[in-house]
Amino acid sequence: MRLLEELAESPFLISRLSPNSTAKGYGWVDKCHGFLHNTLLVTASLFFVAYLAYEAKKSFSKLSNRRSYIMIAYYGCLWFVSLLNLAWCCLQAWECTPEKEVVWNLLTLFTTSGMLFLEISLVAFLFQGNYASGAEALTRTFLISGLIIALDLLLKAIYLFGFDVPLFINNNENGQKFKWGLWIIHKLLLTGVYGMIFVMYNSRWRERLPARPAFYNYITIMFALYGLYLVSSVLTANGAHFGFWLYGILSVCYHVFYLPLLYITFLADFFQEEDLNLENVYYSEMKDAGFFDSDWE
Repeated sequence: MRLLEELAESPFLISRLSPNSTAKGYGWVDKCHGFLHNTLLVTASLFFVAYLAYEAKKSFSKLSNRRSYIMIAYYGCLWFVSLLNLAWCCLQAWECTPEKEVVWNLLTLFTTSGMLFLEISLVAFLFQGNYASGAEALTRTFLISGLIIALDLLLKAIYLFGFDVPLFINNNENGQKFKWGLWIIHKLLLTGVYGMIFVMYNSRWRERLPARPAFYNYITIMFALYGLYLVSSVLTANGAHFGFWLYGILSVCYHVFYLPLLYITFLADFFQEEDLNLENVYYSEMKDAGFFDSDWE
């Protein structure tokens, strides 16, 4: 345990914040959390947005051909949240700037809520079968997800602006148990949801879930992530520096890897299947035209 405490206090890892944590040397890149932390966030988020932009023309074409309301809406939401996440990653210095505290809280609130909306809607989409495309399914899914996010936003807004609890200022110096109590409940609920689905996949109820390995892998990863989030929140609430350090590492991993993971799980297969279907069509047309007759002679 002593080794973990020493590791958590290492200056080469994510540091505990203070209002004056604005190191000089690399400008905004080196402020607040340090050069490595900020560079990793900005580079990863920028790379993913660049990848979406690179694939945009092809993606738009495939979405228009398939005309799946859910996939079109989800792709648009992914773009919006990815840009929000990129802004959040680029503006890390605001967390340590007292004048920007309100703006930082709002940016973080909407960014994390957008990512949570994608989480909830993804599970809802996949529970409706493989690529449900009806307008009714889209409306029902977005309505449920929107209501949950609205309640989540309201609760966090009350904490932020009603009780003046700095939910998104990661400073463990004062041991704010009121703040970490909320995060414990938040992570406990999400861990419970993903844990329930994980158990269903390993029980006789698995037939009710989509038979897609990518979905199972996604659920497993998210269950493990929120399980660790829950442990780190409990440790931090009890004053353990290692818990605070672990929470920071998990937060970086979430903002760096979640959106690409979501794309691979839900959208990449959709676009790939379109390619395979198109290849089959081309092959059938060429076969009907007699291109492969010589192979049988």
